[in-house]
Amino acid sequence: MKKKIVLAGGTGFIGTGIIRHFGLKGYEFVVLTRNPKTREDGIREVQWDAKTVGPWVKELEGAEAVVNLTGRSINCRFTEENKREILESRVQSTTVLGKAILKLKQPPQVWLNASSAAIYGNADEHDMDEFTGDTGTGFLPEVVKAWEKAFYKSDLPVTKKFVLRITLVFSENEGVIPRLENLVKFGLGGRQSNGAQFLSWIHEEDFYRVIRWCIDNPEKEGIYNCCSPKPVTNSDLMHALRKAMDMPVGLPAAAWMVKLGALFIGTEPELLLDSMRVVPTRLLQQGFVFNYPNIDSAIKKLLSSPKGLK
Repeated sequence: MKKKIVLAGGTGFIGTGIIRHFGLKGYEFVVLTRNPKTREDGIREVQWDAKTVGPWVKELEGAEAVVNLTGRSINCRFTEENKREILESRVQSTTVLGKAILKLKQPPQVWLNASSAAIYGNADEHDMDEFTGDTGTGFLPEVVKAWEKAFYKSDLPVTKKFVLRITLVFSENEGVIPRLENLVKFGLGGRQSNGAQFLSWIHEEDFYRVIRWCIDNPEKEGIYNCCSPKPVTNSDLMHALRKAMDMPVGLPAAAWMVKLGALFIGTEPELLLDSMRVVPTRLLQQGFVFNYPNIDSAIKKLLSSPKGLK
């Protein structure tokens, strides 16, 4: 009998990547989504509004794991309406999943809830981990605190709970890498601002392996930073990209240029200029081995992958 994994908000590239990583031979996947579609790959999409208990609850019965990826993208301008949607989409979906699991006769073995390393705020003076990391101030850290509070509010006697504080997931065809790759192609792949701001990241393959590791080790549970053990500066990241693409020149972008560009593409400058310096101490202590701990090996692997196959 196949093991069932329920992905809440699993229609994006991360949810798709999880399904691809696990494969369909030994697993049944159910995707909870606001706009379900009929698929040809055997994956069932089931309607939910991410706010209220409904018929979708029965899909959780007997599941091996529930993975909640729900949340409005933060890649936008932080207007009051967008901030409300960013917060509510995370807190409401997490709260209703907790209520649903409490109703089950056969609750899932594990519940993995996406969170964010943004809880540590703008940090570049020292590495932040699950034990010594400082809690930041401002909009995004407050969102993460409310998100995790909603998660731990549910007291589940059977289901083990994992909080995954995710950093940037590097993928060849999605997210930040294709955008930076385009800059490098046109000779614009220099540092942004002074280039000293740190970036924590994880190769998508390692991220999916973390998901599997949590599901396969339900005795662990708790908070885990999902990132490479080696954060890099913006300058080092851009250098790695130029090196991998054999591009010797990369014009830098001053801070004011980054802010202007953020305005044009509809995002917040802090997402590009703030530092994130996070390390995965708990994963390392408990034996997880990264396939791509270094930025050079990760970029080389990403850029060598055939386009459209990731």
